[in-house]
Amino acid sequence: MSIIVNHLTKVYGTQKALNDISFEAEKGKITGFLGPNGAGKSTTMKIATGYIGLTSGTVHVDGVNVSDEPLKVKKLTGYLPEHNPLYLEMYVKEYLGFVASAYGLSNKKSKVAEMVETCGLEREQHKRIGALSKGYRQRVGLAQALIHDPQVLILDEPTSGLDPNQLVEIRKVIKDASKDKTVILSTHIMQEVEALCDKVVIINKGSIVADDDVKNLKSKQSDVVSYRVEFEEEVDIKLFEIEGLTVSQVQSAIYQFSASNDPRKVIMKIAGDHALPLINIIKEEQSLEGIFQELTRDK
Repeated sequence: MSIIVNHLTKVYGTQKALNDISFEAEKGKITGFLGPNGAGKSTTMKIATGYIGLTSGTVHVDGVNVSDEPLKVKKLTGYLPEHNPLYLEMYVKEYLGFVASAYGLSNKKSKVAEMVETCGLEREQHKRIGALSKGYRQRVGLAQALIHDPQVLILDEPTSGLDPNQLVEIRKVIKDASKDKTVILSTHIMQEVEALCDKVVIINKGSIVADDDVKNLKSKQSDVVSYRVEFEEEVDIKLFEIEGLTVSQVQSAIYQFSASNDPRKVIMKIAGDHALPLINIIKEEQSLEGIFQELTRDK
């Protein structure tokens, strides 16, 4: 059970939205699909769910070719679009019942009750959707994506509008669902990726620029090591002006040292030669946000 995107291209008129992209999302893992606005994330998700056609290439969902059998793919897939389309005049339970009926579920009543509990909608279940906050509308959208127990979950900005407490709850729902499903989620929140995702695919201007496990990406991408160094008092950073070592002041007596190789021995030697009392040296891990910015910035 997986999603396999192979040489996918999508052209709108003269604009190439997706340029020969390939990647795979596996069962039991959450794949973070990241990119700047306009990079092609939502287009890829719409193609993978059979809502729009492709120009060339293939997308297979659980072995089914999306172009050949889009209706079968829709049955296999739970989809939460970026702009969550809900019937605002319907009540929460009424809407979920409607979705269950559309999927032809025989156990409609119990599935609605299960989704109300799973997505934390107990207090809101008898309200009109139009009266809900954005966060609760997102919960309803997630409930409709899960109600038919799909093999694949495709979630476009699933935590948009949630407060910190809701974030924790919905992350748990997504994490639990991923144990026996293939999950792709798009988000702009890097903390979300680090909290939820096993793998990251980064797209920029319609092309894939990174495809790796989160840990591997962070270790491979960095060819510079940085240390946060604290002295007892301010020091003259000119003392550390040597080839290959970059120094910047972070706070009054705290500095960032960066180099292609571990700079600690050099730092300690210079500090010792000039009687500069060292308090702390801590290695700084490269952030996913920094990697994302590096891979997607205009060059």
